[in-house]
Amino acid sequence: MGPMNAAAAAPSPESSFDLAALNAVLARYRESHLPSSLWQIANTATPFFSVMALMYLTAYRGYWPVTLLLVVPASGLLMRMFIIQHDCGHGSFFKSPRANDWVGAVIGVLTLTPYTYWKQTHAIHHSTSGNLDRRGYGDIETLTVREYAALTRWGRWKYRAYRSIPVLFFIGPAFHFVVYHRWPGIVPANWKSERRSILLNDLALVGLLALAHETVGLGPFFLVQLAVGIGTAIGGVWFFYVQHQFEGTYWRNDETWDVVEASLRGSSYYELPRVLQWLTGNIGFHHIHHLNSRIPNYKLERCMNENPILQNPARLTFWKSFRCVSLTLWDEERQKLVGFDAVAV
Repeated sequence: MGPMNAAAAAPSPESSFDLAALNAVLARYRESHLPSSLWQIANTATPFFSVMALMYLTAYRGYWPVTLLLVVPASGLLMRMFIIQHDCGHGSFFKSPRANDWVGAVIGVLTLTPYTYWKQTHAIHHSTSGNLDRRGYGDIETLTVREYAALTRWGRWKYRAYRSIPVLFFIGPAFHFVVYHRWPGIVPANWKSERRSILLNDLALVGLLALAHETVGLGPFFLVQLAVGIGTAIGGVWFFYVQHQFEGTYWRNDETWDVVEASLRGSSYYELPRVLQWLTGNIGFHHIHHLNSRIPNYKLERCMNENPILQNPARLTFWKSFRCVSLTLWDEERQKLVGFDAVAV
C-alpha cells in the first residue's frame, strides 16, 4: 500500500476544497532536487556524528554531565535524520527508488526504526488519517466518547493510563522504539518484506554492539545510544501527536471521510521557532505533507508561502500546542476532541 495523496483520491461531495486547484499547486513542488537532498544529508549527518563523537569522548574521560547535556542536540539532529528517512519512505527524497530505500534503511539503524516496516505502516496512516472506521497502524490510539463509556472500569483505567503524560510521551516512546521494534511478530505473517526489515535492522544493531564491544565498550555505548535514541523517540512522538491531536481536528466515518478535508483540517500547521523547524525538517507544515507526501521536506515551506490556498490551516504555536495533551476522546456528537472531564461515567 502506498501513501494516499490528494492527487490519488477524489473528494467526497462534502469537500469544501477544489481538488483540481490543489493538485495544480502541489504538482509544482513534487520533484526532488538532488543537490538539495545531498546538502541536507551533509548538513545533518556531519553535526550529528560530530556531537556523537564528542559524547563518546567526554564519556571516555569521565565528563558524564557534559555527555548528558549533549543528549539534547544529538537527539534533535537524529530527529532531523529521521525526517530524511521519512521522506525516503515516501519516495520523495531522491528520484531513484533504490536510493531512497538504501538511505532510509541505513538511517533506520540509527533511529531504531526498521525502514520497510515503518514505510508500510506510515503509508497506512496517510491513507486512513482521520477515518474513524480505519484506525490502527501508525496511529495514536483514540477512542470515541461512546466507545470509552462502553468499556469496563478496568478498560477505562487502561485507556486513561495509556493516554497519561508519563506513558504516552515518556515510557511509551522508549518501549516502542527500543523494544517493540525489535520483534517481527508486530506485523502480520504475510508481511514478508516488513518482517525481513525488522530482522535486518536487528542484525545491524547486533553488528554495532560487537563493534562497540571492541572499541568504546558496551557501557558507554548503551549510555550514549540509548539516551540519544530515547530522547529522539520522545521528541518524535510529541511532534507526531500534536500534528493530529488538536482542538478542531477532523475525524469522520468511512462513508463521509474525505482525504482533502482530512489533510487540511485534520493535520496542523505547527508554527515552530526556527531552530525547531530546522531540526524537525519542516514537518510542522503537516497539512501540505498530508495533501501530497511526494513533496520533499525542503520544499514544504516555500509551497505554503507561495500559495494563499494553503495558508489557512489549523495553526498551532509551540506554547499553544501543550494544551492538546488534555484532549483524549473524540466526541461524535460535537465533532471535536474532548478531555476525560467531559464524559460522565
